[in-house]
Amino acid sequence: MSRYRRSHEGRTFFFTVVTHERCPILCTDLARAALRDAIRETRKSRPFDVVAFVLLPDYLHTVWELPEGDLDYATRWREVKTRFTRTWTAFESEAGDLSLSRTKRGERGVWQRRFFEHTIRDERDLRRGVDYVHVNPMKHGLVDRVRDWEWSTFHRYVRLGEYSPDWGSSADWYGDEFCDYE
Repeated sequence: MSRYRRSHEGRTFFFTVVTHERCPILCTDLARAALRDAIRETRKSRPFDVVAFVLLPDYLHTVWELPEGDLDYATRWREVKTRFTRTWTAFESEAGDLSLSRTKRGERGVWQRRFFEHTIRDERDLRRGVDYVHVNPMKHGLVDRVRDWEWSTFHRYVRLGEYSPDWGSSADWYGDEFCDYE
């Protein structure tokens, strides 16, 4: 059996969370609303700040900051995924085919079981992570300019003056340095 090592230090984390069999469901109206509600409800009982976020058809990247002394992001993700799945399956079928293993465990075919986590080590690492979140749709050819991707905190960062509206040229971000976290 695999042994997954999760961070037990820090407060800020970069995550990649992927749909089961990479089904491209996340940019639908239903999925966006379900995910927004799931995150909002989870934050009520287990607070965290969303530092950066981008939603792509079959996965999301986000950077979260947890309260001091609380590293339980795994429970937060379990709650977000569970809440999303309840809403999603009330209106849609599973996202992907169910294996015998998933069927035995009573799992739904909406999310991959695991998620990727990277502990943000310092301010430079945070900037790289946030930039990577925002440039990701362009990196994968979904848009020609970062500002053209609708489902991203990039637009909030522009309003706050952190980025110019035309940010995202190869000179503006750290490039593929952050890709080893994906």
